[in-house]
Amino acid sequence: MRIEEIIIRKIRLPFLKEFCHSLKKGLFADNIVVEIVAEGGEFRGFGECAPRPYVTGESQKSVPKSIQFLLSRGFFSWEFDDLSEIWDFVDKLPHGKEHNAALCGLEIAMLDLLGNKHHCSISEYFPQDFSCSEIHYGAVLPLAERERINDIAWLLKGIGINKLKLKMGQDFDENTRILEEVETVLGCDCDLKIDVNGAWDRQTAFKHLPLISGYKIKAVEQPMLPNDPDLGDFAEALQSCGVRVMADESACELSDVIRLLRDRHYNMINVRLSKCGGFRRSLGMINYLREQRIPFQIACQLGESGILSAAGRVLSLLCKDALYHDGSYDELLLEANITESHVSFGRNGAAGPLGGSGLGVKVHRQNLEILSDPSGSVSFRRP
Repeated sequence: MRIEEIIIRKIRLPFLKEFCHSLKKGLFADNIVVEIVAEGGEFRGFGECAPRPYVTGESQKSVPKSIQFLLSRGFFSWEFDDLSEIWDFVDKLPHGKEHNAALCGLEIAMLDLLGNKHHCSISEYFPQDFSCSEIHYGAVLPLAERERINDIAWLLKGIGINKLKLKMGQDFDENTRILEEVETVLGCDCDLKIDVNGAWDRQTAFKHLPLISGYKIKAVEQPMLPNDPDLGDFAEALQSCGVRVMADESACELSDVIRLLRDRHYNMINVRLSKCGGFRRSLGMINYLREQRIPFQIACQLGESGILSAAGRVLSLLCKDALYHDGSYDELLLEANITESHVSFGRNGAAGPLGGSGLGVKVHRQNLEILSDPSGSVSFRRP
């Protein structure tokens, strides 16, 4: 299969309502879509990444340059017909989180292209040892006023979701109100996690300990910034209460995971395709965690389109042993999408394979053009 062109588009995905956490406040997500055109346009593959400066240091501006760098290494095959050629390319690339989102978008597009050529789902390209036909997603609640939390909580109750991740900030009173409102609507039987996105310092963190214990929080995700010297003390306090400490921004590649587990501050890892560099590297991390008997979560970046949501669905269905699954929020979060239909879940968060070839989604060409920055497209043609 002969690749003719690789097109990089900057896209802006509008939210139905503002969604906030401690590191981001906005009404949209700025992502990248990668399109690979092969055999004169007979076959196409799409990928997506969600570059976030506070995660891997990447941005919409940096990703096209990163992809150009990845293509220039001499390992990329402009003609390929086999999965092993994709993995050879990925495995020869240098490690380091500074290109993870870019690699994710490019790798997913290559997999989608190959699946479309072979008329099969990309899920068939992976080991099936931990695969399943259905998983159950949880839901994420933003940092928001009581009324907004109340509305979302009632919506989730109506569709039977009881696994929740609550975004938390530095304001203790605001965090308390969020927990109170969730308990009022959904009761005491919810499986609760909180995600701090590194917003707490030592004093703020320890102030929240009684709140975490009182509401039976099961996991605290990224309570402090990476390399915070006070993390060890707080992690020890959480673990002594039976609360898992989950690394997110601190764990972007396998070397991070190995170091974190050696330090023993974290005892759970959050894996996200865009953060971790795509399927090959994400599954490498997951396999290591399985060997070490460390629980993990499959999650998403805020504001993924149907392309990245579909890829996340494949990864989740390959990992029935993940402790939590977060993702497929298109219908609940996005005002407009670049796929012909949303990638979402059903009652109780139930979700299965999407069917079809490649990623299992079709790109809505008109929406793709409307949501793309017309001056932000970059094209790399076959040398």
